[in-house]
Amino acid sequence: MLQKLKRPSKKSAPEPRAVKKAAPAAELVIITGMSGSGKASVLRSLEDIGYHSVDNLPVDLIPKFAELASDSASGRRSALVVDAREGAGLKRLPGILRKLRSQLSVRLVYLDAANEALMRRFSETRRPHPLGGGDVPIAQSIEAERSLLKPISALADLTIETSKFNVHELRDFIRQKFSAEGDQAKILVYVVSFGYRHGLPPDCDLVFDARFLPNPNYIPKFKQLTGRNPAVARYIRSFPQTAEFIQRISDLLIYLLPHYIREGKSYLTIGIGCTGGHHRSVMIADDIRKNIATAGFQARVSHRDIAKPV
Repeated sequence: MLQKLKRPSKKSAPEPRAVKKAAPAAELVIITGMSGSGKASVLRSLEDIGYHSVDNLPVDLIPKFAELASDSASGRRSALVVDAREGAGLKRLPGILRKLRSQLSVRLVYLDAANEALMRRFSETRRPHPLGGGDVPIAQSIEAERSLLKPISALADLTIETSKFNVHELRDFIRQKFSAEGDQAKILVYVVSFGYRHGLPPDCDLVFDARFLPNPNYIPKFKQLTGRNPAVARYIRSFPQTAEFIQRISDLLIYLLPHYIREGKSYLTIGIGCTGGHHRSVMIADDIRKNIATAGFQARVSHRDIAKPV
């Protein structure tokens, strides 16, 4: 007699176990630098993208603040400002920073600006310098602050020279640099036209001289115009060496920029100079900015001397 074969019972497949996601690591950004360099704007920008932010935290409270940040189960990202308002206590920051870096991810961001820019900003806001209190000249207070901050600036993970930024550009730069969506480093390229008769821009990384091209300044109808005028631009472009000059510089920069990014450079300033900064350098700077932007890099242009007398 044939026996009925028992069909093997269907065992339900085991439900996949939920994989626990590791909590993001806590991060602390310490912002410091020269008074008037934009620390408050940077702090607000970090707060806008989710950082827990504290301004003017006493140096001795930083370890406790860092402990609270690192104990957070959510991996809280935090940012704080500490600067010359702390006075002599600021000298303890390097030692505190070294200890903190062994406990959690810490980035020190140092903001700087040219003395002329700092003096102009204090003049516009009419606020006293924290080291002067209104009794000491601003220029003297700025130099004293530079001396006080020198040991700290040497420890910075990121130094930002803010003379070339307005408030909106600085905030955009910080959002891009620290936003969780953009982990890959980006670079911001500034192309600056200038006139050699007014001196070299102090913050240029690379400078190119356009004075070998014929000068539109000697043509009466062009003298009071600039390189942004279509007729002036056509005249400058009429020489074959102009197009070759622009193309060679653009190709060099497009080649160099990925290498600068890999080295951690956040922004690059390119100077294009002619005699007065009105014609040749203006037109060429505009074209180079377009070529860099077309290649996929962020690029801005400014014309330092375009409004100065011819």
